[in-house]
Amino acid sequence: MKKIYLLLSFAILFLTASGQGSTYKYESVQGDPLQTRIYTLDNGLKIYLSVNKDKPRVQSYIGVRVGGKNDPAETTGLAHYFEHLMFKGTQKFGTSDYKAEEPLLNKIEELFETYRQTTDEAKRKEIYAEIDKVSQEASKFAIPNEYSKLMSTIGAQGTNAFTSYDLTAYTEDIPSNEIENWAIIQADRFTNPVIRGFHTELETVYEEYNMSLTRDGRKVYEAVMTGLFPHHPYGTQTVLGTGEHLKNPSIINIKKYFETYYVPNNMAICMVGDINPDEVVAIIDKYFGSMKPKDLPKLNTTPEQPISQPVIKEVMGLEAENIAIAFRLPAANTKDAATLEFVDYLLTNGKAGLIDLNLVQKQKVLRAGSYSSPMADYSIFQMSGTPKEGQTLDEVKDLLLGQLEMLKKGEFEDWLLEAVINNFRLDQYYQRQEYQYAAYLLLNAYINDVKWEDMVNKINYQARLTKKDVIDFCNKYFKDNYVVVYKKQGTPDDKKIEKPQITPIPTNRDTESAFLANIKARDVEPIEPVFLDYAKDMSISKVKKDIPLLYKQNTTNPLFSLYYIFEMGNNHDKMLGTAFSYLSYLGTSTKTAEEIKSELYKMACSFNVTATNERVYVYVNGLSDNFEKAMALLEERLADAKADQEIYNNRVKDILKQRSDAKLNQNANFNQLVNYAVWGPNSPATNILSESELNALNPEELVARTKNLKNMKHTIMYYGPLSEQQIKEAINKNHAVGETLKPIPEPQKFKEQETNENKVLLAFYDAKQIYMAMVHKGGLYDKSIEPDRNMYNNYFGGSMNSIVFQEMREARGLAYSAGANYQRQGKPDRPYILNTMIATQNDKMMEAIETFNDILNNMPESEKTFSIAKERIITNIRTQRILRDQILWNYLSAIEFGETTDTRKELFEKIPDMTLEEVKAFQQKYVKNKSYTYCILGDTKNLDMEALKKIGPVTTLTQEEIFGY
Repeated sequence: MKKIYLLLSFAILFLTASGQGSTYKYESVQGDPLQTRIYTLDNGLKIYLSVNKDKPRVQSYIGVRVGGKNDPAETTGLAHYFEHLMFKGTQKFGTSDYKAEEPLLNKIEELFETYRQTTDEAKRKEIYAEIDKVSQEASKFAIPNEYSKLMSTIGAQGTNAFTSYDLTAYTEDIPSNEIENWAIIQADRFTNPVIRGFHTELETVYEEYNMSLTRDGRKVYEAVMTGLFPHHPYGTQTVLGTGEHLKNPSIINIKKYFETYYVPNNMAICMVGDINPDEVVAIIDKYFGSMKPKDLPKLNTTPEQPISQPVIKEVMGLEAENIAIAFRLPAANTKDAATLEFVDYLLTNGKAGLIDLNLVQKQKVLRAGSYSSPMADYSIFQMSGTPKEGQTLDEVKDLLLGQLEMLKKGEFEDWLLEAVINNFRLDQYYQRQEYQYAAYLLLNAYINDVKWEDMVNKINYQARLTKKDVIDFCNKYFKDNYVVVYKKQGTPDDKKIEKPQITPIPTNRDTESAFLANIKARDVEPIEPVFLDYAKDMSISKVKKDIPLLYKQNTTNPLFSLYYIFEMGNNHDKMLGTAFSYLSYLGTSTKTAEEIKSELYKMACSFNVTATNERVYVYVNGLSDNFEKAMALLEERLADAKADQEIYNNRVKDILKQRSDAKLNQNANFNQLVNYAVWGPNSPATNILSESELNALNPEELVARTKNLKNMKHTIMYYGPLSEQQIKEAINKNHAVGETLKPIPEPQKFKEQETNENKVLLAFYDAKQIYMAMVHKGGLYDKSIEPDRNMYNNYFGGSMNSIVFQEMREARGLAYSAGANYQRQGKPDRPYILNTMIATQNDKMMEAIETFNDILNNMPESEKTFSIAKERIITNIRTQRILRDQILWNYLSAIEFGETTDTRKELFEKIPDMTLEEVKAFQQKYVKNKSYTYCILGDTKNLDMEALKKIGPVTTLTQEEIFGY
């Protein structure tokens, strides 16, 4: 195979650039595909900048080198909690009168210190009641969520933050004409944060903690960390913190923490997008340059000693059993971390790794995989597996360790080394297309103290690795020095954090700080929107048998994708999903399934056949150099797949085990419950082959489904470097079709349930939180209400600035997440569905229901909130660019609803003239005083059943009813 990589020599360049009268030195790396510039301001602040002109937007991260590992041992969870508080505002915004507010905040701070040092429960309740009382007074001056209003005002998307052991990062995706406004806001935020809304945000953190108690994956991860790091904070404490510490927070400690770590010489700003680096660095220096650097405390940790024998851990949880095996390795900024990533892909790459082919493809386990996790102080390598029915966790463990042994002995094909590098190159092409991902790479390099030269050169270092290097590495690091975690199925003994009594705080949504008013008043040159013209931005033609071809040429890189799209799915034939999952295990008359996957991986290509409820997708994608070979292999698989009874028997056992495991998963139970509310017992979600049908089925019938695709009408969609004539010739030459293409058969009809009266559907799940949805069936799709629907969704439930977020989280602390949406379904002959969702503690259920009903029926009206929501839609349309193959998918979606032009244009023209009265009219017609099906998943023993009966008839459903098996 021809190699698709070059070994380049890299050099760090030290250059200067002039911006607004000043000269800034920066580092860059020759050959860097992102052409990153790295600046260091006089105060130590690092700035990573990279240009991507695809969209007039910029992905920004402000990263701080501090995380859970830096939490004081007596107040764990502090880094994560402070991340939440960074959204509460400063002395300038988030408040209408900071001078009046400040003494009340100081009083709250003092009360919390008394509270955390008090052990008598009666006295603690008295103190908390006083905290609640003073918080009510302070809240008169607070403007909850004004930070989100600021971000919405400048058109930001993806407003969020996250905390890990090593970092806290704050993310915004902003229009390219709002960089200076972004800098003004962020500089104030990182210089003068104010701790306000403390006790309601504490409730949100409690909810996040309680939610984690049902996440078995988190329990396994924490057990792995405890075993690998008995002396390092990676293992001695968690990012979320202990329940005891969260119940006893210290505002004083939080302020000290901010003053210690949120300093410019411990921070980086990473920005990728449509920017002028010279101008951006000058802007950042103007607003962040006055931040004062400080000496940073050294994290004193005891170096971990080598693990001499397996460390065995066991965790209990409600979800399916699985096993994890983890090893400790050197930190992210070492060559060993780069080698580890390479070795990981030799084991698991989704196609041709040892685990992929020897365990998953050969059906020796239900699921298995591996991953590497480079961190600032160490790296982690982990393998995991889920057993088949009747298989023990130890048997899975032995199979996984056996694959490592094969690496240690060199028992793998030489071609796999080169194939991994080729697929790394493929991944890089995909990654470079996304400016958000590029910014995340820059952030990771800073946090993990990886030289950018090493990041750029990593793939070339990996390309030089030999089989001997892999063998030596594996023998050095993979011995009996692992932690094994047995995740057993059972009821955990977890203690949730109980709900304290708090009074809802006012939202003050019509109050606006002078800071926000000034940002609104700043003059910014608007970005003009770009709408699609399907006649110019793509082409529509025919290939043989009059099959429609949707075509768009890729002129930027060698990536391609080819789709055969059939307007039929599981609703038309419930065997299709099973047929296509079975297909992936089958070979042809000349090739085994393993050989097919290996060939594809060598070519850096993929293909698959999948079925949704209403469509079948057959696709192949990857590097265009290998397009014809990959397409030929796909056609061979479709035409010549060979049924195998033994493989099918194993597949049936695995399907039944997967179904059994799904019943143990909270999200799966909730999704099925909501499906039941929408569709009733006969639904697309339960339209599956029964156990008896699976067992009685001849696998030849499934293969026949695949082979019959060539006889059905379909559309072909191509995006790639080939010219339209070239792709037509390739299709006409290689694509096998029948003499006469048959029309698509009629689907089975499923009918959404009427919601003419309130009713409650309960399903049991033994968790500390309930999941609750409210569902109402609306009218059929109506093009004329689409602008109003979009505006209502954005105003009421569409962002952190929405009514739902303000009322459910900010004012009452009822949930970590909550949302509402008047939803358009995927077909124009389907009704709208109004749905709400919230996850909250069992004892908050009725308050959540009552509050949701109140705001749905009596929607709070705020001209200022409405104005921000409207501007948010307009700015997003101005800066949205539909590119590459997204143009083809957008066209398919448009014609599904009878549209021939870009529907955003009409929305853009109508939204500016819309009024709050129109949104209110929409709410009164389509939302107000409607009846709902209330879906509640939780521990029904702890729910107020009498209160639920007052809502409407209560029906308790079994898992068999909601899953259909």
